[in-house]
Amino acid sequence: MNEPTTHHTAPLVVHHPTPAVHAAPVAPVQPGTVPEVASVVLPDGRVVTGYAINPAQPEPLAAKPPVSRAVVNVALGGVGFLAVCGGLILLTSFIAALTAFITQLITLAAVIFGGWIAVQVFTASDHQGGTTVNIRKATFKRNHFHG
Repeated sequence: MNEPTTHHTAPLVVHHPTPAVHAAPVAPVQPGTVPEVASVVLPDGRVVTGYAINPAQPEPLAAKPPVSRAVVNVALGGVGFLAVCGGLILLTSFIAALTAFITQLITLAAVIFGGWIAVQVFTASDHQGGTTVNIRKATFKRNHFHG
């Protein structure tokens, strides 16, 4: 069923087209600009003739001028300087807020401690275990106190 097939290769025949003769003068054609016509014989005997197509080459990109290392270093230094300035602004704001907070804590502690001292001074001393002396009834003789 499957018999081996033999393929006959025919030689490649190249035809060069002949330009048509016109009454008007024909512009000279540079050699190599006229494409070659190629004929290929297929295994079944058919002949295919056509122009060889070269793949289109993309246009080369314009070369970018190189950037010097000094320009890159200056730009990076500027970015770093801006970052440091922003950080210092945030740092000074943080220090000012922290100072205000500590001042408020000290004021609060002074008010609480002052209130505690006032309560201790103005409370009745009858509840304490100290001795009360009535000065009007005491007599003083020769720098000695007699009660």
